[in-house]
Amino acid sequence: MSELTLTVMRLGFLAVLWLFVIVAVQVIRSDLFGTKVTQRTATDRRGAAANAPTGRQQPPPQREARTQTQGGGRPRRGAPTQLVVTQGSLAGTTVALQGQTITLGRAHDSTIVLDDDYASSRHARIYPDQTGQWIVEDLNSTNGTYLDRTRLTSPTPLQPGVAIRIGRTVIELRK
Repeated sequence: MSELTLTVMRLGFLAVLWLFVIVAVQVIRSDLFGTKVTQRTATDRRGAAANAPTGRQQPPPQREARTQTQGGGRPRRGAPTQLVVTQGSLAGTTVALQGQTITLGRAHDSTIVLDDDYASSRHARIYPDQTGQWIVEDLNSTNGTYLDRTRLTSPTPLQPGVAIRIGRTVIELRK
């Protein structure tokens, strides 16, 4: 092997090594300083959780509302009507279920913004399927989403009263 080839290989290896170091530092920096979490009062939390985010694309509410309601626009008998935070910094927060996707995480545009060190920016989502059943899905979070002490690995149907745990926050679907 010639001296020129050996030098080019050494420089290429050095460039790849530096690229790895730079990417690793950026990941650590984004984990430490990436999402700015602002403190809000209890009334601000309830108001923000009741409104769907405007920055995220949502399924059309009319189509989803038909699967959730009967002829007069009322929820089906026995269908869950609200999502309630039972433990954590947002305990007592209630979100009305109106057929829209509900996102959970530390990101400021989440439906429920979790002020929890164990929550990812985009941690999980809860959405209705075509039959009106509510589904919970973990969005590849670091610490996982638990449904009644079982870690979610795929989208799973939700039953009313079953605890969804994200870090220190516990959420339930209620009628």
